[in-house]
Amino acid sequence: MHEPLESPARGRDAASLHEDLARLIAFLAPGMPVPPTQEARWRRFRALVNLRPPGPVSAEFLEIQDRILKSVTAAKGITRSRELAPVQDRLQLWQGDITTLEVDGIVNAANSALLGCFHPGHDCIDNIIHTYAGVQLRQACAEIMAEQGHPEPVGQAKLTPGFNLPARHVLHTVGPMIEGLPTEEQRQQLASCYRACLGLAEASGLESLALCCISTGVYRFPPREAARIAVQETKRHLAGGSRLENVVFNVFRDEDLEIYRALLA
Repeated sequence: MHEPLESPARGRDAASLHEDLARLIAFLAPGMPVPPTQEARWRRFRALVNLRPPGPVSAEFLEIQDRILKSVTAAKGITRSRELAPVQDRLQLWQGDITTLEVDGIVNAANSALLGCFHPGHDCIDNIIHTYAGVQLRQACAEIMAEQGHPEPVGQAKLTPGFNLPARHVLHTVGPMIEGLPTEEQRQQLASCYRACLGLAEASGLESLALCCISTGVYRFPPREAARIAVQETKRHLAGGSRLENVVFNVFRDEDLEIYRALLA
């Protein structure tokens, strides 16, 4: 889970940003009243792009959107994965917003439609990643799904560009959804998510990868058991002659940080 950014005012001329947000709102919802404050405009813009179905947009829209998103991300502060201290050989642990991590690839806990979260302003990782990558990400995912012709199965992975993110790529994977305690099949499905992401990163020539806590949010996989599976599968992959130079276990909640610290101690 990630906290939504409420005020993108930092790091760039406020008056220009104020006007840019108004122009994007007008593109997305012609005739809709534009909120008066910058914070309200940001929330309206985010809600509109969360709701917008995949499809092309004008070059002018992309120019303005990309300028805003890169500025907002820079203002939040970018962390470079290569500068993080390792906790074990080629393994790093970092608590923070994955959309601010400069790395070859980040993992997104996606849903089976693979189009991102359509709930306006929701604070799930899928929504956050799609918001800050830009509308290009939903379109890229839609093209993958159109070619595939069926919902994304649990335990696989797909690769897209990162667009406006500091990460060069996003790896999308669908984890198991849990009711009660996880079954052995669901444990294997979660392990398959990590194997698929690590294998796809390797096959795509990525040298660094940030793994999120797949399925532990609204999909309700127990965090401690999920972390054990993530660490186990990652170590197994790296021990098999992997060319990955570093893998970051990205956490956002304090609870997950303590779980991973104990596992990696």
